[in-house]
Amino acid sequence: MDASRFLEILDKEGQLLATAAEEAGVDAPVPACPGWRVRDLLRHTGAVHRWAAGFVADRQAAPRPMDEPPEVDGAELVDWYRDSHRRLLDVLAGAAPDVECFTFLPGAPSALAFWARRQAHETAVHRFDAESARGGAPTPVATDFAVDGIDELLRGFHARGRSRVRTERPRVLRVRVTDADAVWTVRLSPEPPVTVRDGIGDAECELTGPAERLYLALWNRLPVPAVSGDPALAALWRDASAVI
Repeated sequence: MDASRFLEILDKEGQLLATAAEEAGVDAPVPACPGWRVRDLLRHTGAVHRWAAGFVADRQAAPRPMDEPPEVDGAELVDWYRDSHRRLLDVLAGAAPDVECFTFLPGAPSALAFWARRQAHETAVHRFDAESARGGAPTPVATDFAVDGIDELLRGFHARGRSRVRTERPRVLRVRVTDADAVWTVRLSPEPPVTVRDGIGDAECELTGPAERLYLALWNRLPVPAVSGDPALAALWRDASAVI
């Protein structure tokens, strides 16, 4: 998937998030984020959008903290989120393909591709949160995008030293999509997980299901569709995989 496709998805997902938040109301609880209400979701995602846009717009090479969101609420907060989302889209759409700036996950072909991808997935997951707060059927996630999101999570987020998905002795977890040709082998140990895009060798536990369901399950938004082998590894993922 290229940056232009990620930008199209980011555009759609942000609009859906804002609409769902408006319909739910800012005081509605967010089921997948204990203790959060929709206002917290809007403040967090809007702040992330502005933080990401700042790196690209300023060609900022070093990490920096996010700014605090403004003390607004209700309809003003929804409008602030929409403005944050639009600002991010404008910055990414107008950036040079070879722009150089801070990124924080391995493997992206360029900084622009990194931020377009990261923000598309950030927004898609939180759009699901907003729609869950509103109630009703959530918007479907495209299979290829869901596969890409699983790959980013396993080979990006959990390749970092911050991952808490660890075991005292070496273990092997497999993740297999049933509606696309995609499988990952996750090797667990006292060190950060090491994930490769293959299904070679034995695994002690396998998580399987359609790409959309697995994507949301691995982000702890839905239960894992199917687990075979040692359920303790599935429980470890559920309990330790929150991104910090």
